[in-house]
Amino acid sequence: MDWTNDNETWHDVSSPASLDVLLTNLIKGNLLPSTLIWITTRPAAAGKIPPDCIDRLTEIRGFNDAQKEEYFKKRFTDQNQAKVIIDHVKQSKSLFIMCHIPVFCWISATVLQNILEEKRSNDVKNNQSDDASKTLQESNTEDTPKTLTQMYTHFLRFQIQQSRRKYDGEYIPDVSCDKYTILSLGKLAFHQLEKNNVIFYDTDLEACGIDVYQASVYSGMCTQIFKEETGIILGTMYCFVHLSIQEFIAALYAHLFLDINKKNVFVQDLEQKNKNETMIDLLKTAVDKALESDNGHLDLFLRFLLGLSLQSNRRLLRGLLTQQDSTDQNKKEIIQYIKQKFEANPSPERSINLFYCLNELNDQSLVKEIQTHLSKGSLSSSDLSPAQWSALTFVLLTSEEELEEFELQKFK
Repeated sequence: MDWTNDNETWHDVSSPASLDVLLTNLIKGNLLPSTLIWITTRPAAAGKIPPDCIDRLTEIRGFNDAQKEEYFKKRFTDQNQAKVIIDHVKQSKSLFIMCHIPVFCWISATVLQNILEEKRSNDVKNNQSDDASKTLQESNTEDTPKTLTQMYTHFLRFQIQQSRRKYDGEYIPDVSCDKYTILSLGKLAFHQLEKNNVIFYDTDLEACGIDVYQASVYSGMCTQIFKEETGIILGTMYCFVHLSIQEFIAALYAHLFLDINKKNVFVQDLEQKNKNETMIDLLKTAVDKALESDNGHLDLFLRFLLGLSLQSNRRLLRGLLTQQDSTDQNKKEIIQYIKQKFEANPSPERSINLFYCLNELNDQSLVKEIQTHLSKGSLSSSDLSPAQWSALTFVLLTSEEELEEFELQKFK
């Protein structure tokens, strides 16, 4: 929508006008001035509306902690299974926090139920106990998701395998057969994420090499990932089932693009014409891009991108991600790079996200350092670095204890 003075002022409800003119004049109060309008949109889009057009800001809240547990209890008829899944999700603070988003509860339930059923089936084949509580809680295997990236990686694998069962009638553990589909959807996801777009049209799909027929096939094969809807005014529209799925597919595309082309998806072709980009180049560029964002539209994308750099996660997508030589040196280098970013005092929101990024990389060193100081009562504000201040904030925000009072006197 055009909010500049160049846009036409419109008062006549009986005369036709473009959709852009109608909406901007409705919101500005020029058209139907006594009408109350409630706009539901994401913060990034809401931020484009002039502040003087907004009288009240409301936020649609997700699940609280009790409602998170209630969801899983209602989702499963087997309450023992529900308890196992609740206990597992609560073991990872980042997973439990994300469960305030209903669709993430659904993703977690889908993934963990599938893992439970597969393990129980294997136990029966091997004449072992099929005790569900033992399956998740006492198993410390890599295939049980403990981070956000692991959860979405399992979800993607499961959806690909389900579509193969549906269309080919067989179970295929290798996900490479869907590489072209993921590349096409990934290109769409990435470039639209850069533009802050969550709704796409035929022209957007065509720009990514996806024709309308392919889009219909994708929405049929990947019903839990990509969907097609028909609008009254704007015609056929497409979107991912949830923004977080778009962000994950976009991050996966960035890795695929690097694997195939040896190029950084963030950098223009001419700038890297005679240079092969490395994974660490991609990760550092992504960290910088995410920190430059005022509204944090790349925050979750960055967490997924970093998580997908780990060998343990790439192994789950073997056949799709062909480069399987992610090194410990890459991990150490990007962790150090992220820690250095705290010295520039990024905004509180970006700082908190950097800690979630470190969590995706399985690094809790800063958090453990602060927790040690807290337990010893040896924390002093005069000795804290910007990174430690951010760590303290992160620890307090993610603490399971309800903090009714925060005594600043302790941090003299």
